[in-house]
Amino acid sequence: MRKTVIVMLKEPRPGRVKTRLGREIGMGPAAQWFRLQALALLRRIRDPRWDIVLAVAPDRAGLQSRIWPNDLPRIPQGRGDLGVRMAGALRRSAPGPACVIGADIPGLGASQIAAAFSALGNHDAVFGPAPDGGYWLVGLKHPAQAPYGMFRGVRWSSRHALTDSLATLGTLSVAQIQSLQDVDTADDLHRVGAQHLLPMTAPNCRVRPNT
Repeated sequence: MRKTVIVMLKEPRPGRVKTRLGREIGMGPAAQWFRLQALALLRRIRDPRWDIVLAVAPDRAGLQSRIWPNDLPRIPQGRGDLGVRMAGALRRSAPGPACVIGADIPGLGASQIAAAFSALGNHDAVFGPAPDGGYWLVGLKHPAQAPYGMFRGVRWSSRHALTDSLATLGTLSVAQIQSLQDVDTADDLHRVGAQHLLPMTAPNCRVRPNT
């Protein structure tokens, strides 16, 4: 059975993607940063060991988009909160282990995805945690058998996201792999060294010193 990597993607429209970052550097530059970051990530994670599927939103615009590579299959994310959409994408994946990732993690590459699938050899589920209490990857060994209620009631965009998600998996055995930083703010951009993907028109990003 083939392994599947599902990449959650929004159309990079100003004011519709990376809005927290956009409030600091401008909605246009934030959307452009996401576009460049997502395309770079897709290049980094291409690997013959797994298939890549793009879970796109908004559904119609994403399916028709000319931004994303034409050779990668696409599925609509559909309606509901992030948990509903991720659970749906996992359940619809091809037979075999599947992982869902975000597209805003500059440190993510093929080696981290390989580690996630390796962890699924001995566990039912795997998470890639983020320093803010969320996570950049979730995977299941048997996605079609995902627990009823998986990801329901999760406090998304909070420090409770990973803990809440774990609580919805019941008795499944869970592994955690490397922690990676996603990008929600200008500070995050500089913390992970990803500001080089900003368009030339972006204003300077002020960074508060770490304390």
